[in-house]
Amino acid sequence: MGWLMSLGERTRPGVPRFAECPAPDKARALALADDFGQLLFVLRQWRQVYGEELTAWTARVEADDISALPAELLAVWEHEGDVIRLDTEPGGYVRVSDYRDMPASPSVSAHTATGLQLWTTT
Repeated sequence: MGWLMSLGERTRPGVPRFAECPAPDKARALALADDFGQLLFVLRQWRQVYGEELTAWTARVEADDISALPAELLAVWEHEGDVIRLDTEPGGYVRVSDYRDMPASPSVSAHTATGLQLWTTT
């Protein structure tokens, strides 16, 4: 059991807080960590690569290898209701929004992305 994190896509310039939740096989960056706290270190690295204002989506998953994620995980990711949203804030802070008790996922389908970057903290 681990935490899978996908870099969100802010595709609506007129709505700065909107961020799509791309499926792991379509994300620009992806991380798999044993512990939730490790995701914050990955998010800090992503800020250096992708810019200061980021959104990431994470969920508990049954996966051991980021390069060989189960097909059923990829199929249900966009409809998964047990997700947590991480938004970077000025000053190095991270806003955590927990949607695990919500009846429907706040995400929508992502556009095809280029170049998947894999991160692991195991």
